Amino acid sequence: QAPLSISFVAFITATEMPQLHRHEEEKFFLNVRGQREALPSIQDSPTKQLSVVVPSYNEEKRLPVMMDEALGYLEDRQKQDPTFTYEVIIVDDGSKDQTSKVAFKYCQKYGSDKVRVITLVKNRGKGGAIRMDQMAIACGSRAHLEKESIAQRSYFRTLLMYGFHFLVWFLCVKGIRDTQCGFKLLTREAASRTFSSLHIERWAFDVELLYIAQFFKIPIAEIAVNWTEIEGSKLVPFWSWLQMGKDLLFIRLRYLTGAWRLEQTRKMN
Repeated sequence: QAPLSISFVAFITATEMPQLHRHEEEKFFLNVRGQREALPSIQDSPTKQLSVVVPSYNEEKRLPVMMDEALGYLEDRQKQDPTFTYEVIIVDDGSKDQTSKVAFKYCQKYGSDKVRVITLVKNRGKGGAIRMDQMAIACGSRAHLEKESIAQRSYFRTLLMYGFHFLVWFLCVKGIRDTQCGFKLLTREAASRTFSSLHIERWAFDVELLYIAQFFKIPIAEIAVNWTEIEGSKLVPFWSWLQMGKDLLFIRLRYLTGAWRLEQTRKMN
C-alpha cells in the first residue's frame, strides 16, 4: 500500500503544466547606460552563435573567478574568429548580497551586447533561474575525476553520492554518469523543446531535463570536462540530496501516472 499511497500523493500534488510567473521587472535587463531593455525570447530569431547562461545565488565572491576565465576564453576565440558571436547571461536568482552589482560591472566593461544581467525578484533555484532566460545536448561530465573526488570526500558524502547516482539510474536517466555537472550545451531547438516542459526548479532540474531529452530521443553526448570547484558552494549536502531524492521519485511517479505529460510532436532536425 505504501507505493500506491506515494504515487497518489505525487499525482494529486502535481501541477499539470509548469507555472512560470515572471514579475514585471524580470521582463527587462539594464543596458550599459542603465536603461531598461526587453529581454529577448527563445522564439525570436537567433542573433548569437553561443549563449552562456550563468544562474547565480549569493555569488558575489565566486562569480568574478568564473567570469574572468570564461570571458577571457570567449574574447580570445572572437579575436581568432571575428564571425564568432556570444553573450553571457547572468541570472541573479534573488540574491541577498551584491551579486547583481558585481555582475553589472562586467556588463559595463564588455557591453550589454555581450553581458546581460537579469535580476529575479525571488529565489527560484537553478532550474528556475535558467528557465527565466529564454540547446542535440552536450552534457559535461566529471566522472573521470570521480576517484580523485572520492579521496577528498568523507565516507558519508561518498555514500550519499553513490545513493543519488543509483536513484538517478533506477528512476529517471540511464547512460549518463554525471547528470549534475553544471555544464550543459544545447542546440536552440533542443532548448526550446525541453525547457518548455520542465517542472523542477531546484537541484534535480538537470535530471528532469535529461529525462525529457531521452523521452524525445534527443541525442545526448557525455563529454569529459576539466572542472575546478570554487570554494563557497551554497549546496548543503545532506538536505540538498534529500530534496533531490524526493524530486527524483516524484519525477518518475508523476510522468508514470500521467500527472505530467510529454507529447512527441516532431523529430529533431
